[in-house]
Amino acid sequence: MARIVFADDGIQFDGRTIEERPLGGVETSVVFLLEELAKRGHEVIARNKCAAPLVHNGVDWAPIGGNMPDEADLYIANRGDKLLPLMPRAKRTVFWIHNPAQYLLKWRYLSKLWRIKPAIVFIGDYHETTYPRWAPAGDRIVIPYGLPDVFRKAETASEPPPPRAVFTSNPLRSLDWLLDLWVGEIRPKVPGAELHVFSGPRTYGSAGEAKADPMKTVLDKARALAGEGVVLRDPLPKKELAGELRASRVMLYRGDLNETFCLALGEAQAVGVPAVVQKLGSVVERVVDGETGFVADDDAAFADAAIRLLGDDDLWSRCHDGALAKQRRWGWPEAAAAFEGLIP
Repeated sequence: MARIVFADDGIQFDGRTIEERPLGGVETSVVFLLEELAKRGHEVIARNKCAAPLVHNGVDWAPIGGNMPDEADLYIANRGDKLLPLMPRAKRTVFWIHNPAQYLLKWRYLSKLWRIKPAIVFIGDYHETTYPRWAPAGDRIVIPYGLPDVFRKAETASEPPPPRAVFTSNPLRSLDWLLDLWVGEIRPKVPGAELHVFSGPRTYGSAGEAKADPMKTVLDKARALAGEGVVLRDPLPKKELAGELRASRVMLYRGDLNETFCLALGEAQAVGVPAVVQKLGSVVERVVDGETGFVADDDAAFADAAIRLLGDDDLWSRCHDGALAKQRRWGWPEAAAAFEGLIP
């Protein structure tokens, strides 16, 4: 058994949060990884901005201030440069990052990365390319997020659902673009189709609050399009979301250059929901073109693929079966085993 210490200085959350309310992709991934490592018999210590100490599903959570242990076999510093030097006696330090890595090209990061030389853990192949080869680091390691069992093992649709599209990502990531394409190109070709939008700032904690106004502008636009089949919904906890995905025909998400993994797409594909994306960021790593959905070259191709999946039962069934066959293979047990391999 190894001692694994994780540190984060972002938003407030702990292991219970994911059971109580929607939670962003990074924080969700942290909880699943730490709990899976605990299941594998390790002592797992999490220090972050949680409200109070607790032990939940085998993970020891406590506020980060003054509560860092002296030693660890593996120390995982999450995103922030101030975390990197906190455990000099750790046998191995890794730096787990989630956003495009250009933000590391600042002196406060580079100086610590040069001095400590932690292994940097990226969450995908595209993500790894965002950090220049000349920049300092120890090993550069790609470990994709796992997909939670609540999606990988979810009950799936036994027949094609009605023409209901779904969007479950950040509203600032091209929802405005999708609404225009929906009204102008997609829904006129599929009368009665609906676009259900599960999105809002609450998922992102304090980071969401900081962008609440621009998010509200886009969500107000979605709300005003009720007559065009747009249904604005609240973000949901994972178990409830899995049920809504099962009732959905297609996931529509353009992609974003800042998208380094896209759990929203991964979750939908694991439930067997075909998806349509464009060649932006990492979303091309989540969708197998022509087999689990479509990677469109432009807006016209995106709209055409959406229309076909909303109306063609045979095409939907092929992509649905393809998603179930290909997109349930990598979960948190596999991701945790990869992190376990970093223990010296």
